[in-house]
Amino acid sequence: MRLERLTALELVEELKAGSFKADEVVEYFLERIERVEPKLNSLITLNEKAVEEAKHVKGELAGLPIIVKDNISTKGLRTTCGSRILENYIPPYDAEVIVKLKRAGAVILAKANMDEFAMGSSGENSAFGPTRNPWDLERVPGGSSSGSA
Repeated sequence: MRLERLTALELVEELKAGSFKADEVVEYFLERIERVEPKLNSLITLNEKAVEEAKHVKGELAGLPIIVKDNISTKGLRTTCGSRILENYIPPYDAEVIVKLKRAGAVILAKANMDEFAMGSSGENSAFGPTRNPWDLERVPGGSSSGSA
């Protein structure tokens, strides 16, 4: 089964049904990231603890893997806002949305590339390089949240 073809709701239902273990799903998506990311440049930071975290999740989201825009604070996981100024910043706290996602059982896989400080509309203005459109590498994905696209 190609898990990337499932909606978030479908994937949560499969996780709850026991069709997959959360850590298996996280490993699947990390392997996919490894294959496609060099072409897309859609991510800034991978969560190296994601597989281990997935082994211990509980909650309504049952281990749903997510990617978070890089201007949302994630405790212990580099948050750059797409800027070299914050290249090595590791927040000491989670934003409230992250607290709620983790409490519900989501697993953060990575932080998404974005226009620096979300000031752009194409995904070409990140200090970490432009993001490519996954459907057409010659086009921009659009929006300041380009890596998420």
